Amino acid sequence: MSQVVTKAGKVRVLSVVMGGGQGSRLFPLTRDRSKPAVPLAGKYRLVDIPISNCINSRLNEIYLLTQFNSASLHRHISHSYKFDHFSRGFVDILAAEQTPTSDSWYEGTADAVRKNLIHLLNNDFEYMLILSGDQLYRMDFREIIASHLEREAELTVATIPVSRDHATGFGIMHNDEQGRISRFVEKPGTPELLDSLRLPAAQLAEHGLDPARDHYLASMGIYLFNRKTLIELLENEMTDFGKHIIPRSIDTHTVYSHVYQGYWEDIGTIRAFFEANLDMTSPLPQFDFFEMETPVYTRPRFLPASKINGAAIDQAIISDGCIIDRSRISQSLIGVRSLIAPGCRIHRSILLGSNNYETEASKTANDRDGIPRIGVGGNTRIENTIVDKNARIGADCVITPEGKPEDFDGDNYFIRDGIVIIPKNAVIPDGTVI
Repeated sequence: MSQVVTKAGKVRVLSVVMGGGQGSRLFPLTRDRSKPAVPLAGKYRLVDIPISNCINSRLNEIYLLTQFNSASLHRHISHSYKFDHFSRGFVDILAAEQTPTSDSWYEGTADAVRKNLIHLLNNDFEYMLILSGDQLYRMDFREIIASHLEREAELTVATIPVSRDHATGFGIMHNDEQGRISRFVEKPGTPELLDSLRLPAAQLAEHGLDPARDHYLASMGIYLFNRKTLIELLENEMTDFGKHIIPRSIDTHTVYSHVYQGYWEDIGTIRAFFEANLDMTSPLPQFDFFEMETPVYTRPRFLPASKINGAAIDQAIISDGCIIDRSRISQSLIGVRSLIAPGCRIHRSILLGSNNYETEASKTANDRDGIPRIGVGGNTRIENTIVDKNARIGADCVITPEGKPEDFDGDNYFIRDGIVIIPKNAVIPDGTVI
C-alpha cells in the first residue's frame, strides 16, 4: 500500500480516479472515447493529470473506475503505467460489471465506488483519495493528507476560491474559522443564497484574496476519506458524492475543507477544452508541462522528432512525429503524427494528430479513389477548429466557424461553443468550405 510520511508517521493511502462519466458536454470528442481518454496538449490524455499527480505525491497504488467508451482508455493505461515488481505500485482498471447484487451501470460517483467496494476493501488502506479523471491541475496530495490528519478529520474536501460569476456552476462550501465545513450547496442559483455562502473578511485575508471582491469556496471533486467513514457513508442508495454524500455527511461527521489556490480547470465543455489547450501555447501558460520537478507521465511512443520544412510557426506546440511543409501556423497545438501539406494556414486551432502513419499501399488506394490522405491537404485554411484524430482533410479547404451558429450539426462536422470540431476519422473532400 502507498505509504505517505507525515508528522504522525506513515499512513496508507489508496487512490481512486473516477473515469466512468459519459462526458456528453465534450461531444463529439467523446463520441468514440471516454472523457478521461480525450487527448491533451498534443501527446497526453486527460487521465494522465490525476495519475501523474498521484505518482509525484508518492501515491503509487491507483484504481481507475471506467464505464463508457472505455476501450481506448484501457489501452492507454496498459501501455503507459508499468511499475517494477518490487515497488508494489499499480494503476489498475475496475470496469463496470454485473454482479450477483447489481446488474446496473454506475449511476454516479458514489455509486461507482460502492459497487467496487468488494475490490477496494481488499487493499490494506487507512485513507482513500478520490479524484476526478478530467481536470487540469498540479497538486501535491501529501498536503491534503497532512491537513486531514492534523485536524483529525473524517472527510476532507479540496476546495478552490472562485468569483461570484463562477460560483453558480459549482458545489459551494461554507466553513467556520477552523476550516470545518458547515454548509454545502450544489450550484446555488439565487443572489440571496450566494450572499449567505460568501467568504467572510477574515478568511479572505487568511487566503490572501482581494477583500473588495466576493469569493466562494468551490468543491474540486477531490475527497479524502477515512476508511471507516467511507464505508459508513456508502451504506445507503445515494448515488453521487457532490450532490448527496457530502451534504449529508456535514451533519454526521467531521468534514473539513482544504483550500487550494493554484491553477485548476474543469475540462467539462468544448470551450474549456479549447481554451485550456491554446493557453499552453502562450509564452507563460497557466499550466506548464515544462515543470520537470513534477512531470506529467504518459505513453512512450518512440516517435521521430518532428520535421519542419520551410514553415512559419508562431506561438505553437508541435508534438512528436510531425511533418510540416511550408505552411503558416500560429496560436495552435499540433498533435502527434500530424502531416501538413504546403500552403496551409492554421490559426487558433488544435489538431489531435493520428494514431498511425498511413502505409504506401493505403496512400495509393486512397489516391486512386479520390480520398484525401490522413492529415491536412495543401492550401487549406483552418481557424478556431479542433481536428480530431485520423481525420483526412483535403486540399483547398476552408474550415472556420465565422458566420455560423454557436451550436450546429453539419455533414461530417459539428460546431460547439462557437468552435468547429472535425470528428475522429472524418473525411473532408478537396475544396470543402465549412
